[in-house]
Amino acid sequence: GLGFNIVGGTDQQYISNDSSIYVSRIKKDGAAYLDGRLQEGDKILAVNGKDLKDLRHKDAVELFRNAGYDVSLKIQRRVQPQNGPVGHQGDEEAGGLPLAVILVPGLALAAAAVWILLRYRQRM
Repeated sequence: GLGFNIVGGTDQQYISNDSSIYVSRIKKDGAAYLDGRLQEGDKILAVNGKDLKDLRHKDAVELFRNAGYDVSLKIQRRVQPQNGPVGHQGDEEAGGLPLAVILVPGLALAAAAVWILLRYRQRM
């Protein structure tokens, strides 16, 4: 085998409203593990040029079983690990503020407060 398990399909959606095929597990010492490029949570878009869109789970499994010795996968890397179903990369930007946007002004205020305190103590 290729050394990994998949989840998903039109009949077994892994993520709500998404019938894509995802890597659920990479088997230790299997082909995918030894190659090192595939990761758990990756969305598999195509196998040997065959699109996996709108396939039932068992049909996707058959494509992998009949893929042959040299296998080409088109994948989409997950954004980040999460609890529960893994995320998939989309065109939208991630929400929230970068940590530096909060830390830099906070550190600048703390440094200014220390400087003022030291100047105040010198005058007394």
